[in-house]
Amino acid sequence: MSMQKKPPKARQLTSLDALQQAAECLKTLAHPHRLRIVQMLLRDRYTVGQLADACDIHSHMASEHLRLMQRCGLLLSEREGRQVYYRVAEPHLASILRCIEDRFGGKQAAAGRKTSKPGTAIARS
Repeated sequence: MSMQKKPPKARQLTSLDALQQAAECLKTLAHPHRLRIVQMLLRDRYTVGQLADACDIHSHMASEHLRLMQRCGLLLSEREGRQVYYRVAEPHLASILRCIEDRFGGKQAAAGRKTSKPGTAIARS
């Protein structure tokens, strides 16, 4: 008598409404300055000026990026005296950024830039 293993139970598909929300938040993140801001805020909290300096952009542009991410529920702000500090509100941002850093950061990024399409190498001269 052989015992066969049952295949693992498949996860239920996510609703289209939830996927729509996810797509909107991912579109919001899809900007290099916003990704840098999230990278920084995963390490500590920062003011608009500090984030603007790190991204080499004007404060009003950093404020707009922060506003968009707050509206999506990704960030929170807290006032301390005259300063407003921003921090990550969505804990899943850490795993999203880790995926991005693993794929596009460091040595892998250099290798990835040498391909025209994923999995297709460009011939070198």
